[in-house]
Amino acid sequence: MNIILLGPPGAGKGTQADALAKRRGLVQLSTGDMLRAAVRAGTDIGKRADAVMKAGGLVSDEIVIGIISERIDKPDCASGFILDGFPRTLKQAAALGLLLVSKGKTLDAVIELKVDDTVLVGRVEKRAAETLAAGGTVRADDNAETLKSRLLAYYRETSPLIGYYFALDQLKTVDGMASIGDVASQIDTILDGGS
Repeated sequence: MNIILLGPPGAGKGTQADALAKRRGLVQLSTGDMLRAAVRAGTDIGKRADAVMKAGGLVSDEIVIGIISERIDKPDCASGFILDGFPRTLKQAAALGLLLVSKGKTLDAVIELKVDDTVLVGRVEKRAAETLAAGGTVRADDNAETLKSRLLAYYRETSPLIGYYFALDQLKTVDGMASIGDVASQIDTILDGGS
């Protein structure tokens, strides 16, 4: 089972991907983690990515797709994977589709976690306050202004994927405003063939 989780920053994609991977025996794939692993492993594509990053550049879609291609060929992905944070653009979605076809794989579900932006801002502020209250250090991106910038980038670059996957009849939407357990239950219902 191969799945994409979509939604704005702070919607809970990482939380749901981690729990879903454990429940379903899938591998959670984060492009950042895969890039770092490919660089550490010294693969050809990892060396290319490393050179770009050391020069201060952004890793191209071609390199990211290459790293995903290498990663999904590994035995632990045989039962399936969850893409969390990829694709981010229509170009990446099209490239991913071609890659999967070339490997005889399909996307089984694209699940959008639909949330209200004002609630996202509140979640970030609450998380920052809880971290401070516990004596921790607040992450640099755990503030309302940074989240608003990230939301703008999401709506500009990533939200068009909702229409793209809807047109391919692959998109399912869950209420990301529900509790973590309820969101997980909605996702399981979709994956088990419900609506």
